Amino acid sequence: MAVLGPGLSAGDIAFMFLCTGMVQFMTPGLAFFYGGLVRSTHIITIMLQSYLSLGITFILWYVVLFSMSFGDTIGGVIGDPLQHFMFKNVTANKAFNEESATIPGVMFAGYQGMFAVIAPALMTGAFADRMRLPAYVAFKILWMFLVYAPVCHWVWGGGWMAQMGCYDFAGGIVVHITSAFSALASLHIVGNRHVPEDDPEFLAPHNVPFVALGTAMLWFGWFGFNGGSALGSNGLAIMAMMNSQLAGSVGLVGWMIMDILHGKKPGLVGACVGAVAGLATITPAAGFVDMNGAFLIGIMAAVLCYKCVNWLHGLGYDDALDVWGVHGMGGFSGTIIIGLLANPEINPGTATRSWEQLRVQTICACFTAVYSYVVSYVMLKIMDRVIVIRPPRHHDAALDLVQHGEVAYVTHKSNSPLNLDGHYSVSSDASSDDESTEDPKRATNGETKHVSQRIIQMA
Repeated sequence: MAVLGPGLSAGDIAFMFLCTGMVQFMTPGLAFFYGGLVRSTHIITIMLQSYLSLGITFILWYVVLFSMSFGDTIGGVIGDPLQHFMFKNVTANKAFNEESATIPGVMFAGYQGMFAVIAPALMTGAFADRMRLPAYVAFKILWMFLVYAPVCHWVWGGGWMAQMGCYDFAGGIVVHITSAFSALASLHIVGNRHVPEDDPEFLAPHNVPFVALGTAMLWFGWFGFNGGSALGSNGLAIMAMMNSQLAGSVGLVGWMIMDILHGKKPGLVGACVGAVAGLATITPAAGFVDMNGAFLIGIMAAVLCYKCVNWLHGLGYDDALDVWGVHGMGGFSGTIIIGLLANPEINPGTATRSWEQLRVQTICACFTAVYSYVVSYVMLKIMDRVIVIRPPRHHDAALDLVQHGEVAYVTHKSNSPLNLDGHYSVSSDASSDDESTEDPKRATNGETKHVSQRIIQMA
């Protein structure tokens, strides 16, 4: 029978095992959330970008990124890439550090890896429909080394932000600010989507139930995202979970109210986006504020994120799925508000509301935003001179088919001679021939097929 290592807790291990799975579940949830918001001919493209992160990012995390993030600091800038290369000295019977003293090191590394997985996937919503797969893979890999790993080390790995006294409970800086401000930079390179003047529904979500399903998966996983950041089954984890639930609920209702105040009808998509805004904004503060603070943060998320989304679109930027306004400004404001709302009784010995804490949080949030934006812009600018980033315009009609050889929705035709009563139809062949020539719907399907074939030939 396996024996727990010294100081490890079976209860905490079981709890973190569940939380790790919940955070991993968020990336497929994000794929459904984003997939429902894009066109039906582009859903495979954006969902694959999320799933690719599950594969590529975690492999890189295992090989070297974990060591760069949590290895012994080199000048407060980056972790030693060789110290935990390929999870060296990361075991199943000994804790990794004091903060995770009751769970095995390999569990800590795996849990943190789930955060690394979802961070680059978040970016895809901003440049949806406008980045070829090879360009996305190259950008994502470079971004993990040049943006995610350094910032993760600065905040959580003992780097210079941690030494300043900056706090980020579950990823407001590390995940949301980095990914969203990097996504904002990408818009300068990929440009706006091509919207036909005669198609007012071109940008409409093609599957609202998918958006709702993705939101449910994300919200469920967020309990592991924020609650699990307590790194144990304890009161702090419960507090973070309840703060997350309240902020998400207030964000949902608040976004619908904002829609009504702006002359729109309350809808399911708006409710889902509002919930995600509330959850993103509470993330950095979930383990430092009480529930009154979480309530205020939910209100702030609904109002601020809503205004930021509209403001960015008003400037002419095509942030397709509102990544910057929701995740970027949510994580940014949630990080800063710790300095005003942190309750020392919630997480003793950590963040306490004060002007000094506000100053530190503001400096670190602003620096991360600028750093992420500038590094990502330079990376993409260089890439744009070397490889083709954006798909050709004529691929827009069938992006999934051209890029990946797949379509999301296929209508299968029946050639069965059986009728509705289960009997064979005498004139089935004749009627089938007549329908194939007279049915306009079938003619349209054939026309679509020929259009797709022409696009593939042009590619």
